Amino acid sequence: MQVIDNKVQLRAALKQGRAGGKSVGFVATMGYLHEGHAALIDRARRENDLVVVSVFVNPTQFGPNEDLAAYPRDAERDLALMRARGVDLAFFPAVEELYPPGYTTFVTVEGPMTQTLCGRSRPGHFRGVATIVTKLFHLVAPDRAYFGQKDCQQVAVIQQMVRDLDFDLTIVACPTVREADGLAMSSRNVYLSPEHRAQAPRIAQSLFEAREMIAKGERRATVLVDFLKKSIATIDSAVIDYVSIADSKTLSGLEILSGEVLIAVAVRVGPTRLIDNIRVEV
Repeated sequence: MQVIDNKVQLRAALKQGRAGGKSVGFVATMGYLHEGHAALIDRARRENDLVVVSVFVNPTQFGPNEDLAAYPRDAERDLALMRARGVDLAFFPAVEELYPPGYTTFVTVEGPMTQTLCGRSRPGHFRGVATIVTKLFHLVAPDRAYFGQKDCQQVAVIQQMVRDLDFDLTIVACPTVREADGLAMSSRNVYLSPEHRAQAPRIAQSLFEAREMIAKGERRATVLVDFLKKSIATIDSAVIDYVSIADSKTLSGLEILSGEVLIAVAVRVGPTRLIDNIRVEV
């Protein structure tokens, strides 16, 4: 595995690696890798000749008073997981490599898709996401890029951006990977105290119970939202950011469920902000 920290070497390595028409799969991460990332890497490994993984804690997607400085980092752990999964090229750029002095260009996906869910409480977040993903796509030029559905809004925004800007690549959305007790895997789970970690699976359990209500015929979004809020509120010190019942493609809110429905929640458990979602075909 090659470990690279600058753009010039990255492009040179990829140019050499593509010799003979080899395909490239790409997984963009902020590091502190876990089995959810490993699942993305494994799929990229199955579907491509070369696998590239980036680790970059992107400052432009963090707002004031968010956890940029405290975000978990462990390069040696990340490299060990990458080697075990057969990654070909690991890209670890410094902030100055991707945002040099005088940097002023940003990518914005306009409209409701970035103004709902996490976009409502994290203004500017998706501008940062769209900007860094555009830069990484430009540098890596992958055939396929892999993202987890836990970050459902991020996936939708990136898919829209790829369509709008005519990127020549395929976005592969992969299922959420969960702990044995249902908690969606996240690098931020490390923030949870033992007491909060024991209660956090209630978020996923609430989503699964809402899915059962739909299977039994419930179609009123307000009923499902009320149930989810009451269920999640049983977690000690939980503060709900949002509970949304929306169209899975547009992220527009629904009153009566139909088609493929996204049920998404964001909850602050102690100091830790957790997101989760499921999709239900109605």
